[in-house]
Amino acid sequence: MDRLVLSLLVENNPGVLNRVAGLFSRRGYNIESISVGQTNIKGMSRMTVVSTGDEQILTQIEKQLGKLVEVVEIEKLEPDDSVYRELVLIKVDANADQRTNINSIVDIFRAHIIDVSPTSLIIEVTGNTRKVNQLLTMLNGFNVTEIARTGLVGMHRGSQGN
Repeated sequence: MDRLVLSLLVENNPGVLNRVAGLFSRRGYNIESISVGQTNIKGMSRMTVVSTGDEQILTQIEKQLGKLVEVVEIEKLEPDDSVYRELVLIKVDANADQRTNINSIVDIFRAHIIDVSPTSLIIEVTGNTRKVNQLLTMLNGFNVTEIARTGLVGMHRGSQGN
């Protein structure tokens, strides 16, 4: 199964996210992640959509998105020509004895502990999906109680793209 990462420049209008998501659901396509935010262009938002499927399905997704009126531009973000990042918050149960070990793991991944309570820690990590997944693997021996992931965002390297 192949993976497709698209960066969409869309009009910042009510319902655009719903129309994009609806396109996927009507056709039975999977959305691995979707993230949206305002851009430096007034009235426009950048939407990063990640999907998986065979080559025919991924080609069809790209074509169908191009038909939506609010989609101004579509850029396919290839792994070798792009930078991908994700923000993840991880809540871990941690007593006083466990904090040193968790802190060592957090330091290795250049993550940060952003909240401490008597019984838990919240860790913030940014990076590519591989880095995030490796950190989560290292935390397997601890009781991870909650994870919040933003989904992938990406841009072309260098002067490519907008």
